Amino acid sequence: MRGTCHVWIPKAHNLLAKQGAAAIYAAFAEYEREFQAITRRAKVRFEQRDWHGLQQDALERLELYPRVIARGVAEIRQLLDYSSKDKKLWAAMKSAYADLIGRCQEIELAETFFNSFSRRIFTTIGVDPRIEFLFSDFDTPAEVSGPPIFRTYPASGTLAELISRILRACEFAAPFEDLQRDAHRVARAVEREHQGVGNTSSIDAIDMIPAVFYRNQGAYLVGRIRNGDQVMPLTLALHHQAGGIVVDAVLLSADEVSIIFSFTRSYFHVEVHRPRDLVMFLKSFMPRKPIAELYIAIGYNKHGKTELYRDLMRHIDRSTDTLEIAPGDRGMVMCVFTLPSFDVVFKVIRDRFAYPKTSSRRDVMERYQLVFKHDRAGRLADVQEFEHLAFARDRFSADLLSELASEAAETVTIGSRIVEFKHVYVERRMTPLNLYIREAKLSDACKAIVDYGQSVRDLAATNIFPGDMLLKNFGVTRHGRLVFYDYDELCLVTDCHFRDLPAAADESDEFGDEPWFYVGPSDIFPEEFINFMGLGGELLDTFLKAHGDLLTARYWQGIQARHHAGELFDIIPYPCSRRLGSQCK
Repeated sequence: MRGTCHVWIPKAHNLLAKQGAAAIYAAFAEYEREFQAITRRAKVRFEQRDWHGLQQDALERLELYPRVIARGVAEIRQLLDYSSKDKKLWAAMKSAYADLIGRCQEIELAETFFNSFSRRIFTTIGVDPRIEFLFSDFDTPAEVSGPPIFRTYPASGTLAELISRILRACEFAAPFEDLQRDAHRVARAVEREHQGVGNTSSIDAIDMIPAVFYRNQGAYLVGRIRNGDQVMPLTLALHHQAGGIVVDAVLLSADEVSIIFSFTRSYFHVEVHRPRDLVMFLKSFMPRKPIAELYIAIGYNKHGKTELYRDLMRHIDRSTDTLEIAPGDRGMVMCVFTLPSFDVVFKVIRDRFAYPKTSSRRDVMERYQLVFKHDRAGRLADVQEFEHLAFARDRFSADLLSELASEAAETVTIGSRIVEFKHVYVERRMTPLNLYIREAKLSDACKAIVDYGQSVRDLAATNIFPGDMLLKNFGVTRHGRLVFYDYDELCLVTDCHFRDLPAAADESDEFGDEPWFYVGPSDIFPEEFINFMGLGGELLDTFLKAHGDLLTARYWQGIQARHHAGELFDIIPYPCSRRLGSQCK
């Protein structure tokens, strides 16, 4: 352990500091017990094909952290009483807490948990290292902090036999439909992708995480093939169908596996007691994936937010570029800015929204909360919410400072040396679709437009209507996937009233300034979507050929009916080409 400062305080406070530290650690232990209990249910849900139950568990787990923190903070305030804002006492509590978590398997999570308490009590601007764990007070190991978190399957026999052993080790209560068939399919897929690896004599071993990764209606076995100095991803996607469990797909590249761990997807339920070691294992074959995103992907979004903040602070310290207004069209609801050398954007809610926006600040924040709790289906960007974030003023461009001063003065305080944000959203940076199609080759632009339509379908399948179909509100990721990221008009499909446009009685109706029919507050006319897309020529033809039905009320009414009937859609998070057997159509 390094950097832990044992602070001297009067003896009268020493016992109180230890009691406070013990109370926070007890709350952390309670959180971890409940987190693991909810996570553990995923296996039974998968075995029983209880998809609604798994969906309920996902929401319960997301709501767990704020619930435990709120209860714990109330207890700490009662315990410390008039000393609750004594920073010397909190510094001593931090020291005592560091002693308590010294042998904890989730040290990094425990540190973030303590920070949640201190920040709730003090609403600190930036970070105060006296009462918060800024960078870990523990030496970060080069590899792992204990025995390997993975199980190694040494190469022996055929690759199909090796895969068969991996599948049997899952010990599901439900049977496989045909385990041997799937093992041979997986072996053939590996051989096609990596010539010569189809025979175990050409590999050293396969390392697999024993715990299964569950999300929605899928389960994933995650591991890697080792061949000398080479490490190749091996992820098997499982489905539980009416006839039994099947291996639906094999993912064998870092990009493919990275997409299922994407910032656009809901969090996995995977039972692991050394999350840092799991993250390092995943990083071994997804080297470009930020550590913050890996923590978030396995359900530890609060610590992922901590890692994102640490990465940002380290990057600012070693970079010289300035924060500037993000490229793209100016938003009506958000001021959006970025640091060009760091792959995120910052969003601040404007003091006033431009016409015709009618939402309030609370409406916008509630929609971001909806996205946090909802299935993102690979089409909604995960967002980290920060309070009291601060940067040096000299890192801002003059244009950005001017916009923040005039448009977000209620949220942003611009001092002589520091710029403080009372509230800001941070999300991964993407290329706005309207900018992308201007610069891309026609073939790439057409491909993006097809995926734009597919993203709208995927969102509809999860009961999300974007509200605003403008191309500027969709971004293109580095993998070429389309993601929606402007949430100020977002709503549930089932809350909308989709209508066909009534026919005009005569030309005066059709060309008048006002509609000739009543329009209710929830009325949506899909025929009008095309007017907001700004597409023409081959791009328009491409969209209409692939997704013309999105412009009909009938399509949306059909989706609504399926949601009202309780149907859950299964959105496959990998290429159709990776699916085995005859599932790919």
